[in-house]
Amino acid sequence: MFTLNPDSSTPLVSQIVDGFRRMVGEQALKPGAKVPSIRAFAASHGVSVFTVVEAYDRLVAQGWLLSRANAGFFVKRRPGDATTLGDTPRADPRFDARWYLKQIFENRNLELKPGCGWMPNDWLFEDGMRRSLRQLATDGAELGGYGLPHGHMALRVLIAESLAEHQIAVNADNVLLTQGSSQALDLAARRLVRPGDAVLVDDPGYPNLMFMLRFLGARLIGVPRTPGGYDLAALEALLVEHRPRAFFTQPRLQSPTNSITPLPQLYRLLQLAEAHDVALVENDIYADLDPEPRPSLASLDQLKRVVYIGSFSKTISPNIRVGYVVARPDLLDELAQLKMVSGLTSSDLTERLAFGALTEGRWRKHLKSLRDRLATAHGRVAPRLVDLGFELFHEPKAGMYLWARHPDLTDSGELSQQAVAAGIMLGPGHLFRVDPHPTGWLRFNVAFSDDARLHDFLARQIELQARGMAAA
Repeated sequence: MFTLNPDSSTPLVSQIVDGFRRMVGEQALKPGAKVPSIRAFAASHGVSVFTVVEAYDRLVAQGWLLSRANAGFFVKRRPGDATTLGDTPRADPRFDARWYLKQIFENRNLELKPGCGWMPNDWLFEDGMRRSLRQLATDGAELGGYGLPHGHMALRVLIAESLAEHQIAVNADNVLLTQGSSQALDLAARRLVRPGDAVLVDDPGYPNLMFMLRFLGARLIGVPRTPGGYDLAALEALLVEHRPRAFFTQPRLQSPTNSITPLPQLYRLLQLAEAHDVALVENDIYADLDPEPRPSLASLDQLKRVVYIGSFSKTISPNIRVGYVVARPDLLDELAQLKMVSGLTSSDLTERLAFGALTEGRWRKHLKSLRDRLATAHGRVAPRLVDLGFELFHEPKAGMYLWARHPDLTDSGELSQQAVAAGIMLGPGHLFRVDPHPTGWLRFNVAFSDDARLHDFLARQIELQARGMAAA
């Protein structure tokens, strides 16, 4: 079966769920196979029967197990499973847009996740969340009704005060809380973009945003990223040729390249946006991971032309889904109306949880620790990739990612398919391109990439490619 670790920060229930999902995913447990009874599993693993009951309930609810009266629990047949002799083998996950938006979350059971876009559980602000939960329970959370249209007032005030420290002069009326940064981007896109509009995006850039804009009927125009920020000559030419309505961009610790736009380029971008009447949507969700106090487009523009987006998913927890959008008052009111039309209010409960975590006294210490851990991970992962022969696009020693390619690994999509079979989730480069053609680039999340098994896998693939080329 699998081993549980009672000393781990991961709850035992989650360990059991993850263990069974991993065994099913690796086909160590076939569809239709009977799993140990609740009491047998509890006895063999030295855990409470109630712990196993909760884990099995979750597995049934998630579609991994099937409960049969008086018979026990069985592995459920899932779409695409290979079951008995003669069945068609299960296809590998497709590494395309649909895979990224859906499969990347369904394949969280893969043992190694260097291609993912989140932090390890024990890097998040778990202690702060638990203290906030306890405080919320003590205070008596109101479970009836809805939150405010603009979100929890105390959290909005706190965000405004934090932004003021970064020279963005706003008050709580300029802040709209959202269900993560994805909803904030969606609201901005639906307000600013009409079908047929040309829209500029970073290239490579954020896949979810590109899919969202295409769904709205936008014509995506990629602005090339360089290790030093933007290709300004290309940007100016695109503005003249396409007359775009908006530019959705990530100047700081950009995903996937982790590049940082310097101050002179930010000024030039604002000048170009003014001259060509282009709205700027600044996605600054990695700001808290940056050890340097850099200016933002919003701080230079003071929201005249810039819509600013932030999030706590990378630093507190992705599960609370608390983000925010900051804009001038008239535009923010329109975004709030769109938010109400599409999903009523955001969750007052999770916003209160975020507020409690941010104000319980250890938040700044947590951020420093997180930045230090990322810097250490960069210092370990980058040299190992270079030793394997990888070219690094940029190496800021901060943020979550490294964008890299190897001369012998020319199709990262094909490599990613092979990695799945080895229990590894990679981030193939074509997912991040406006024109998703095959490429050798890969996005590595440094927090998940300091593992000998990943580097052994990459070394084997490089050796196999070298042998193939020699044989040819």
